[in-house]
Amino acid sequence: MGKVTRKRHTPEFKAKVALEAMRGEQTLAQLGAKHGIHQTMIATWKRQAIDGLAGIFSGNPQDSKGLADKEREMTQLHAKIGQLLVERDFLAKASGR
Repeated sequence: MGKVTRKRHTPEFKAKVALEAMRGEQTLAQLGAKHGIHQTMIATWKRQAIDGLAGIFSGNPQDSKGLADKEREMTQLHAKIGQLLVERDFLAKASGR
């Protein structure tokens, strides 16, 4: 028996399948058979798509959780870079004596 690897689907494919699920023209079981995906995965993608729609229409891209986390991390990284630069300059002056 060979090694089974997980399928990796592109975001475009996930969006296409989630949109089909939101339309409701076919059941999740029918969509799963059509695309070769388990119906719980389609339900998860559909839920993620619906949850993400609010962020699109908010008008403020900072409202999404992912962007706020990235901004916070970026601020912390900039502060760390500044601290390291000050320490480097201090050590360079101290070693020159």
